[in-house]
Amino acid sequence: MGIPLYIIDAFTENRFAGNPAAVCPLTEWLDDKTLQSIAEENNLSETAFFTRETGVFRLRWFTPKVEVNLCGHATLASAHVLFEHLKYKGSQIIFETKSGQLTVKKDGDLLLMDFPAYKPLPINMPEQLIQGLGSKPIEVLQSPETFLAVYDNEDDILSIAPDFNLIEKLDMNCVIVTAKGSNSDFVSRFFAPKMGVPEDPVTGSAHCTLIPYWSEKLNKTSLYAIQLSKRRGELYCEYLDGRVSIGGKAVTYSIGEINF
Repeated sequence: MGIPLYIIDAFTENRFAGNPAAVCPLTEWLDDKTLQSIAEENNLSETAFFTRETGVFRLRWFTPKVEVNLCGHATLASAHVLFEHLKYKGSQIIFETKSGQLTVKKDGDLLLMDFPAYKPLPINMPEQLIQGLGSKPIEVLQSPETFLAVYDNEDDILSIAPDFNLIEKLDMNCVIVTAKGSNSDFVSRFFAPKMGVPEDPVTGSAHCTLIPYWSEKLNKTSLYAIQLSKRRGELYCEYLDGRVSIGGKAVTYSIGEINF
């Protein structure tokens, strides 16, 4: 039995940039242990699996360590596989997921994802977070499973050298650091060592929190964002009150097959 395996660079139009995701279309579900083993073997920040159901696709995401509730770049990569390789002809793709129904529409060379919005709330600054990031933010906010640490400028974000051992011990799964951008509306980085992803190259789901925050701060609903990992990535964002639109490009790196 062979399972198709696509490696897609998401949130970029250039290979070797953006965030690589593995995508495995399935005709039927494998057991969870096998799904997790495939994700561990792929050793990318996310492996996406989907099956076709009546009118929708059932989509799940796994890091090398755990299954997650929401992933942006692997959703974008899955839509790219459906539109570009599996020749899906609909105007939009509907994914059923652990985070509810997510849709992806094609708009020229952009794929636009409709995701939930998570407005972060201010909290007292955890000392262990400051130690883990190595520098004190202006403020710290919290959204589901996530600390959001805000800094003065883009250089502050670039200079952060996280202590992943300390960050892994925090009571949140994820840490976003962000600041106003020099050539974009805002920039960010994303750390999730507890989930098996020390630093994620480009994180669509983080923008469910970032977009509401920066939309309010900058008093605008359409935003252009850059994630400042080594590979970098671009995101075209819009705040729609209870939802966010996260747009990005994608390019295929490789196509193969998993042998069983």
